[in-house]
Amino acid sequence: METKDLIKAISCDAAAARRSFGTLLLAAFVVASVIAAIVFSIVAGPRADFAAAAETWRFLLKFVVTLALVGTTAALALSLARPGARLGMRLGLLAVAPTILLGAILVELTTIPSAEWATRLVGTNARICLTLIPLIGLGPLAVLLTAMRQGAPTRPSLAGAACGLLAGGLAATLYAAHCFDDSPFFVATWYTLAIAILTAVGAIAGRYALRW
Repeated sequence: METKDLIKAISCDAAAARRSFGTLLLAAFVVASVIAAIVFSIVAGPRADFAAAAETWRFLLKFVVTLALVGTTAALALSLARPGARLGMRLGLLAVAPTILLGAILVELTTIPSAEWATRLVGTNARICLTLIPLIGLGPLAVLLTAMRQGAPTRPSLAGAACGLLAGGLAATLYAAHCFDDSPFFVATWYTLAIAILTAVGAIAGRYALRW
């Protein structure tokens, strides 16, 4: 076999491996979503006024933010599963969700009297938020870490953190259907803290579970 043929064969094998792992990660995400939905239905369920709330921009914004986080983090996780992958653009995309949320906060600051800011930030479900999002996300995190082990992550802590962030975004998307606190102030504070808990757990777990 000539050198150029060998290089071509290796390139084809690498491309096939990338497609295969991408399919595996997609399957893991589907399983993680099912697990999260089951846990959510058991421990919480959608709020009673879901249909009416869905007509308000603050309620819908929660899903825009969390789904943006899910999409951008999934892309990052896929890259982290491959040795030597460039992360610049994928890391930059993580700014999409915070940017959307920041814009909503600015709207809130200009349309809501300052006397109500603290009340909207604290909300009525902060403790529940900090409990349910990590609870809903633990199963998905385990599934995603298991799938990540089939890849070749060279930065196990960062790869684990990405799995935690993805699980947190998924859990927050479901929890948003239950939460009665729709203010961007509340979302920016308590959703962020809850997702950060799962991200930290993922980073710690990844450090040991994803080492070669």
